[in-house]
Amino acid sequence: MESIDLLVLRTARDWLAAGEQVLLATVARTWGSSPRPTGSMMALRNDGRVVGSVSGGCIEDDLIQRYTTAHGGSGLKDSAPEVVRYGVSADEAHRFGLPCGGTLELILEFNPSWQVLDELLVQLDAGQLVRRCLALDSGRVTLQATATPEQFSFDGQQMLNTLGPGYRLLMIGAGALAEYLATMALFNGFKVAVCDPRAEYIETWAVNGVERIIGMPDDVVRDFAVDLRTCIVALSHDPRLDDLALLEALHSPAFYIGAIGSRRNSQLRRERLIEHFGETQASLERLHGPIGIYIGSKTPAEIAVSVMAEILAAKNGANLPKAFSIARAKAQQGLAQSH
Repeated sequence: MESIDLLVLRTARDWLAAGEQVLLATVARTWGSSPRPTGSMMALRNDGRVVGSVSGGCIEDDLIQRYTTAHGGSGLKDSAPEVVRYGVSADEAHRFGLPCGGTLELILEFNPSWQVLDELLVQLDAGQLVRRCLALDSGRVTLQATATPEQFSFDGQQMLNTLGPGYRLLMIGAGALAEYLATMALFNGFKVAVCDPRAEYIETWAVNGVERIIGMPDDVVRDFAVDLRTCIVALSHDPRLDDLALLEALHSPAFYIGAIGSRRNSQLRRERLIEHFGETQASLERLHGPIGIYIGSKTPAEIAVSVMAEILAAKNGANLPKAFSIARAKAQQGLAQSH
């Protein structure tokens, strides 16, 4: 399952190329609470079909009624982009399902160029990070390759939206936990790869849509073109595989690096990496282990939920409370049981 941004852009491109009229809406600014973050997109076809979202549904309904002829609206005609705002008053906020005090501003692009969208998608599919710039007065869109992700911005005249090829997960070890984690990552729009040099594991892999890589994990990490939208998780329980992969990962720009294991095994791993491979306490700050957040998980499926939650928190820049730490929670449990 690809990311929602790519799905919206690809669908809009295909509709436009087929001669359909399309509205591309982007969340430009928010005040107070809002259901969707800035940069979120939706595409609306003239007959009322929608992909993506900019709210919990009520604003989408309003756009359908305003701009689709099948629902009594004016239709989608070629014009310069517009800015519309929802939820300025308490009544409007309630009507459009926004939290109290919430306000949402959208940029509406009418029948954007399908050729430009196609060029953007070609670059994204090739793994390129692209800055899409929209001039509001003319509707002109320019594309620029970039190496640095930027925050979405809109100054009233120009919208800048950095779009990436999507988030990726590389797993070391093809066991049962990896299959559950892969399923959840795919559901969340990640492209997923699994590496395992052990034939008895990789040859029985059962999750479709996952790239299978047979090779030594450190070589695979080195060749994976790791970027700021990549996370790497070691799940093999074999230090000969996990440790070497982690050493490569720690010197990459991956946004999340983690390894399965108990508190004791995680501590022993850190000691090995420092004593035998020249790592330091500072360089190991990026290494998550034990991985996941504490939810009392026991089964591979529950552990995968825990790990995926921590990965998504890192992706979204959320600072989890210390109480969510598995090591901290289990240490407190042990302390309580000793009294």
